[in-house]
Amino acid sequence: MKHHISLLLLLICACGLAQTSEKMKSAKAYQMHLNEEFRNPEESPLSEEEIKEFKGLEFFKIDTAYTVEANFVRTPGEAPFVMPTTTERQPVYVKYGELYFFLKGKKRKLNVYQNQSFLSDPELYDYLFVPFTDDTNGETTYSGGRYMDLRIPEGDSIILDFNKAYNPYCAYSGNYSCPIPPEENHLDAEIAAGVKSYKK
Repeated sequence: MKHHISLLLLLICACGLAQTSEKMKSAKAYQMHLNEEFRNPEESPLSEEEIKEFKGLEFFKIDTAYTVEANFVRTPGEAPFVMPTTTERQPVYVKYGELYFFLKGKKRKLNVYQNQSFLSDPELYDYLFVPFTDDTNGETTYSGGRYMDLRIPEGDSIILDFNKAYNPYCAYSGNYSCPIPPEENHLDAEIAAGVKSYKK
């Protein structure tokens, strides 16, 4: 009997380690992809001179504690609204749903939005946008907050990986117009995951 229990515990541990490894690999792959985008003159928000000097974005150390499963609650019937930006641009969004999750022992909530201009795009129609601020902004991260990208889930749960939180292009250049995270998407915690503030 003890042998069976020990074997079961080993299998549970092995499963947990495998899941952690996959989360680490996913976050690392995302970071590598982001750096490649910044090295590409056709995609990068950096100037030509900055691209020449670019050695990679600075990230927090990957921490799987910031990869959480959230309860996805659809909010149909929401009215379209203009999300303020850093310029006079007025993109129209709809609050698509609410994400409920536990992070660092506390239950938290973020709203998730859908850009209405993407609805007719076959590649972006299921794209969801999560702009947020937290207590690291203006310290170790960009003062204007950060973003996460999601896709509409099939069920009522979705994975939130703050290791994939990235800066708006406005963090790198004043030539861009970036959505300003709504006040309701502030997390009263230090989210020490994802991209740090950019230092030239």
